Amino acid sequence: MSFNIVTTVGVVSSVAVYYFYFSGRFTVSLTVLIAYAIFYSESNEKHKEGNAAHPITPVKKEKKACCCSGKKEGEKKKSGSGSCCSGKKNGSGGGGCCSTKKLIDVDQNEIPQEDDSMTIDFTTAFLEKKSKKVKKVPKIFSAAKPDSVAPASPKQKEIEPTEPAQDNFIRSALTISNETMLNSQIYVFYSSLQGSGERCAKIVHETLTAMPELAHQPKLLNLDELNDIDEYFVDVPCENALYVLVVPSYDVDCPLDYFLQTLEENFNDHRIDGFPLRKLVGYCVLGLGDSESWPEKFCYQAKNTDHWIARLGGRRVFPVGEVCMKTDGVNKVTEWANLLAETLKDDEPIIYEYDETCDIEEDAGADYASDGSDDEGLADVEDLAGKEATSKKNSNSMETKQMVSKDSPTYRNLTKQGYRIVGSHSGVKICRWTKNELRGKGSCYKKSLFNIASSRCMELTPSLACSSKCVFCWRHGTNPVSKSWRWETDDPEYILENALKSHYAMIKQMRGVPGVIADRFTNAFKVGHCALSLVGEPIMYPHINRFVELLHEKEITSFLVCNAQHPEALENIGKVTQLYVSIDAPTRDELKKVDRPLYKDFWERMLQCLDILRTKQSHQRTVFRLTLVKGFNIGNISSYADLVQRGQPCFIEVKGATYSGSSDGNGNPLTMQNIPYYEECTTFVKKFTEELQRRGLNYEVAAEHAHSNCILIANTKFKIDDEWYTHIDFAKFFENLNSGKNFTYMDYMSKTPEWALFGNGGFAPGNTRVYRKDKKMKNKENLNVATENTVETSAEVSVNA
Repeated sequence: MSFNIVTTVGVVSSVAVYYFYFSGRFTVSLTVLIAYAIFYSESNEKHKEGNAAHPITPVKKEKKACCCSGKKEGEKKKSGSGSCCSGKKNGSGGGGCCSTKKLIDVDQNEIPQEDDSMTIDFTTAFLEKKSKKVKKVPKIFSAAKPDSVAPASPKQKEIEPTEPAQDNFIRSALTISNETMLNSQIYVFYSSLQGSGERCAKIVHETLTAMPELAHQPKLLNLDELNDIDEYFVDVPCENALYVLVVPSYDVDCPLDYFLQTLEENFNDHRIDGFPLRKLVGYCVLGLGDSESWPEKFCYQAKNTDHWIARLGGRRVFPVGEVCMKTDGVNKVTEWANLLAETLKDDEPIIYEYDETCDIEEDAGADYASDGSDDEGLADVEDLAGKEATSKKNSNSMETKQMVSKDSPTYRNLTKQGYRIVGSHSGVKICRWTKNELRGKGSCYKKSLFNIASSRCMELTPSLACSSKCVFCWRHGTNPVSKSWRWETDDPEYILENALKSHYAMIKQMRGVPGVIADRFTNAFKVGHCALSLVGEPIMYPHINRFVELLHEKEITSFLVCNAQHPEALENIGKVTQLYVSIDAPTRDELKKVDRPLYKDFWERMLQCLDILRTKQSHQRTVFRLTLVKGFNIGNISSYADLVQRGQPCFIEVKGATYSGSSDGNGNPLTMQNIPYYEECTTFVKKFTEELQRRGLNYEVAAEHAHSNCILIANTKFKIDDEWYTHIDFAKFFENLNSGKNFTYMDYMSKTPEWALFGNGGFAPGNTRVYRKDKKMKNKENLNVATENTVETSAEVSVNA
């Protein structure tokens, strides 16, 4: 066959050359070549048929060139071998097997098929630092949408493939942490109103503490006592932190609402890293509730806590626990804690899965409102995107409810402390000075400083909630806290009418007390002054201006106290008799330590309030109120002077803190060691006045009430012909107010009596001062007197004998 081909090629070539040489046509040559090609193809087909009975098995080959027969090049082929290369694949004759690549000795049927779905390494989104475990990280079995995954780290970009994402996928993944859970520092957080939350948290804490495998001792923290929530839920305290939260659910306002509000605000705050809690090793939530009485809101606050921590980047390491405290709750908490302890020993990858159809409104007991729209609805629990959508719902996300409902622990605590709750957010109370003046035992410092009779003064607040948690607060943190108004709102007419009824009811109870003066008791039923302070932050009440107008219509003077944290409300406040601003510390750090404000920009807010006093509210009779607490805010006089220079108030009222008991459990760490003596206050006031005068500011010490440890520094505008005019002429105030003309604090001042001036004590005449002695001292004195009488009697008996 080879001979015939060679002979044919030679003959055809010779004919073609001869033809072209003698000017033959090109078409004739082309015809001959085509005929030859057809002949060659038929010969090749016969060669393949000859080798069909000898299939070729692929084996490992060396790098040398080889033929499909498996013999080295140069060896003689057996008859029928023919040409080994073919353009077909998987043919019956063995197909084309020649290649420049090395063959693999495996069965073709066992070769794994390539998955069309995209594979992405999900776990690096949770890692803050490189770890040796990254090599062992399992990958996502299906891809997530590009906008639903946190930004990839450089390490992740190296691992991720470049295939496009597929539409059909299951949104799940396996993740592991960058730290082993047994090596983590566990923080057990809890919130509690009546003690059940604290007891359950201690069970969880004790269970985890008993684990010998843990490298660090778990820590127990009260969410309600945290000075700054962001210290734990924006800035993680350590790199290996793991959070366990024991969260009860209440149908009343409680400090836990503020915690949830803070988490939501942090999520929507563009100044904060999008996912600050991804630095955690993990977190888990145990919910406590009452499934019998409140089935629709069973553990809803625990679910909301889990929701927002996940939105902030937290990695759940254990399912949300839901325990009904009415049905064997303690044992269920113990069981949950034991199972958690066992889970912490296992560092295997954790399934991370979520469902697009999941709605937080259904899971959270309808605590978060939804308008039903697709583009503004709350996203999935673990969906780490969608900040812009949820930020639109920030103002309406928390359910509107009563601040203090009658069945709440807050209501019981406040009424136990002597408050009369008016409506759902207001309160009224008579203080001990009102009772004292009714019995002729003296009035409070407002009498000597400003001429306010305590027996005709009603202490009231239209907002029991406050935006600070001051260490010297009398209520020890039992009242609600919030940065903004988020409750049902009562009408100002309703509040004033019922507040007067409650005040008069409490005055009426004094009719049988020994020593009550009849004239003062009668006059007490015509309130002449209203101190808008008591507890909480009155200026937070949305209708505070209308409420003050109602007071003035009844010829009741208004003394409004605010904590310098609400500049917008302060700027819009109408005419009041006297406007107080609490300046509890001279520097940012000290103010945070003393007031423990909720706002992050608390210092800037206070400075803004001082500017408002100096400018827009300069017509008001203004007072800086300084409450001195030893060890907290009594040292930096120069910084206090800076604030006075900025705000330029009419008066500076310096008062030593009143000791109302210590309660570490409610965030009040004060002891009697923190209460300054009168001599310490006078020393501070003298140095303070000297510093103000050195700066060219016209302030002098004017009046005092030594019994209350209170001293007044006044602007020299109120010193006319070398006599002080710090008192208020109330008749002139209402006369100017009713005239409709503009007037200032200089138009209704009155002369300060001699007994109220600094150095004279400030105790009003017509009263009898009673000095209280310690019971132990009284008993000791009585015992000494009794002993002396016994000795004298014995001596007399001896003489007579």
